[in-house]
Amino acid sequence: MSKTSSLSTVARVCVLLCVATSNVDAQSTQNQATILIAANEPAKPYDPMIFGGFIEHLGRQIYGGFFEPGSPLADKRGFRLDVIKAIKELKMPVIRWPGGCFVDSYHWQKGVGKIRQPYDDDRWGVLEPNTFGTHEFVELCRRLGAEPYICQNGLAEIQEMADWVEYCNSTEGKFAEMRKANGQSQPFNVNFWSVGNERSGKAYIQKVRDGAIAMKRVDPSIRVTCSGTHGPNARIDPYLFETAAQHLNLLSVHEYWIANFQTHHTPDYLSCMMLSEKPDAHISAVVKSIDAAGMRGRIKIAFDEWNLRSWHHPGFSGHQARKIDYQNPKIIALIKARDKSLEPSLYTMADALFCASFFNACLRNAEDVTMANIACLVNQTGPLYAHPKGIVKRTHFHTMAMYANLLQTHVAKTQVSADRLTHGTSSVAMVDAIATVDETGTKWAVAMMNRHPSEEVTCTLKMAENLTDGTYTATVLTGEAPDSYNDIEHPHRVVPNKTELTFKKGTINLPPHSLVIVEIPVNE
Repeated sequence: MSKTSSLSTVARVCVLLCVATSNVDAQSTQNQATILIAANEPAKPYDPMIFGGFIEHLGRQIYGGFFEPGSPLADKRGFRLDVIKAIKELKMPVIRWPGGCFVDSYHWQKGVGKIRQPYDDDRWGVLEPNTFGTHEFVELCRRLGAEPYICQNGLAEIQEMADWVEYCNSTEGKFAEMRKANGQSQPFNVNFWSVGNERSGKAYIQKVRDGAIAMKRVDPSIRVTCSGTHGPNARIDPYLFETAAQHLNLLSVHEYWIANFQTHHTPDYLSCMMLSEKPDAHISAVVKSIDAAGMRGRIKIAFDEWNLRSWHHPGFSGHQARKIDYQNPKIIALIKARDKSLEPSLYTMADALFCASFFNACLRNAEDVTMANIACLVNQTGPLYAHPKGIVKRTHFHTMAMYANLLQTHVAKTQVSADRLTHGTSSVAMVDAIATVDETGTKWAVAMMNRHPSEEVTCTLKMAENLTDGTYTATVLTGEAPDSYNDIEHPHRVVPNKTELTFKKGTINLPPHSLVIVEIPVNE
């Protein structure tokens, strides 16, 4: 990107913020919002694991993403150092692997030891080399400071599940000795495990019960989850609560609000914004289902696959045991079609603001949501795009970095009243916000977004009924247009900018299609 282009974006932000601080009194009555923070009420801690990630063996998430032996950007072990450096900016607390649907044909023993066993991955129609296995995954997590979270093959035998826990966590036993022989003398101590991915029905639920029992028999300290619900239906099967819940710590929830699995959709900015309140509704429905079973507080939610958009993988919709003809033009075309998810222009300010909306929903439900994992973390629909010569931080990468680095540790009760943004027959609030505070109650960070594509919103901020006046440090994420995106040639079209915001009579003008996090110190 040229210096001129970079400066033009910064200049535009500065102009918008100058207008925001100088023309408050001249604003019309249109596009109004009020944020009321219950600053006198106790704030509640939230789990930073809601800022987690997910990687699956599909497309270039693993190979050509995190792991690319032989690349000049990789170390001797094959890890892409530029990718690791970038993801560290997100303070990634937990990463889920190896699937996802990939796990339906995955058998962990093929991916450990000096001699790996490549196999036809009948779930995704490619040859899986197995050069990235348990050891590489745990090493990646350790380098990032993240907790490893392993999803088991839900079609595998129960004993295979228990053996994997022993391999990772035990100090003695057949599989602990295998791990030691493979170069890892100390246990990996993997704390999070899932019995299968996106499965349902009585047979699966019984396997969840038996799998959780078997895994906890090996290591009683682990935390176990399973498929609770996936897709738009947020209701959890009561049989799961009756049969397996006493052996579980979490329930996994999955949803992508633009379903690109088979048909590739490219909705515009406003269409995406009309989806931005759906995470709140989805989480509320899951909580209602858990509460109805009398399990609220006993079982927490792991929203361990989520994104505005699912990645594209036409023609491979289920587990099928088959010999794959890699020369078949139809197979080649179907696999090539997955690259549609890599198109840079897809990932606009819509993705950045939807990401913020999702995090706000998790924070508002901090008592129930203890983990969330964006799907995926690198390439496909992920916040980071890795190509052979470097990386591009997509718009939602910057949202994740802002939330992970700028928010305080507790979330306060916040009420937002805002005019509606309408598109067709749908509407959402123009403004959404969340307020966080440290343990002492003296450092606040308030995240505010304006979803309107082209107009400012006059926003009044009150803390315990007191208008917030003064000049404060803020970080602003926006672009020249709602459809702005970053790509290889222009990696800095959309970047956060540090500035100062002045509230007059508690009021600020939020720039269009923007995310603003303002830091407010409060004297005791």
